[in-house]
Amino acid sequence: MDILALFTNFTLLACLSSGLAVTFATFVIIDFVSDASKRYKSRYIQETAIEYDDVLLQMPPGKIFDLSLALAGLGAFLGIAILCISSSDPSWSKIIFVGSLAAVFFFFIPRLWLRHLKKQRLNKFNEQLEDALLSISGSLKAGFSLSQALDVVANENRRPISFEFSVLTQELRLGVNFDEAFEKMAMRVGSKDFELVVIAVITARQTGGELTGVLERLAGVIRERVRITNKLNALTAQGRLQAYIIGAMPFLLLAAMAKISPDMVDAFFNSPLGLVIMVVVIGLVVTGFLIIRKITTIDV
Repeated sequence: MDILALFTNFTLLACLSSGLAVTFATFVIIDFVSDASKRYKSRYIQETAIEYDDVLLQMPPGKIFDLSLALAGLGAFLGIAILCISSSDPSWSKIIFVGSLAAVFFFFIPRLWLRHLKKQRLNKFNEQLEDALLSISGSLKAGFSLSQALDVVANENRRPISFEFSVLTQELRLGVNFDEAFEKMAMRVGSKDFELVVIAVITARQTGGELTGVLERLAGVIRERVRITNKLNALTAQGRLQAYIIGAMPFLLLAAMAKISPDMVDAFFNSPLGLVIMVVVIGLVVTGFLIIRKITTIDV
């Protein structure tokens, strides 16, 4: 009896120690996840603040993170709802997998849409930059000062370039140094073509060169770069389309197989090895998609 009681005490002590260890480990994991989520949210808000300032959308950056979380919840709900409607007896592993996949996909939609808007705005700015340089050059030939020539572009009401030049002229009126104002505009816009303009204008002002001729030559260079960029986009359009098709094909095949042969698909979701294989396949598909996008993206 004494041995049995001692064994029982040791068992209770072991269970208590295990419970305390699991509790402390849970607290550590929760603290780590909470800290990591706060740091990610802070970085997310900081990056979206810069991008939304570029796109000029009147929405606080913190709201973008909240919108992403709301869309992730909505995506998880829709994915699980579609799964329950299409499947007669979905397993918990399949529900968790589909819900998590849909949540991750919908979480990044606002950020991807933001980058798309930023890219469109940058392309439009680069297309309008040639005409703006020719307009400034013509104004200088007509006897205007450089500040007056910049006002002409700012008053043309052609977004986004007119807005950027209006911000530039307002900074100059407030007493900001000319070189500093141009450099701030180059950082704000993020256009490599405009960086060439800034370097050329600052150099011409410092050395006393002929600014009108410099602007006309830059307009020709930018025109040629835009032409080459458009040609490259046309040549790589097929590769970009292949990236989207290859990236979507495994998920479409999975949905088709789940409809045609649900027992075979259930074997993946009902075993740990199957879930690991699914995660690895998703990682490989995303990696392949990013590699193809990198190959088809050519900087001019």
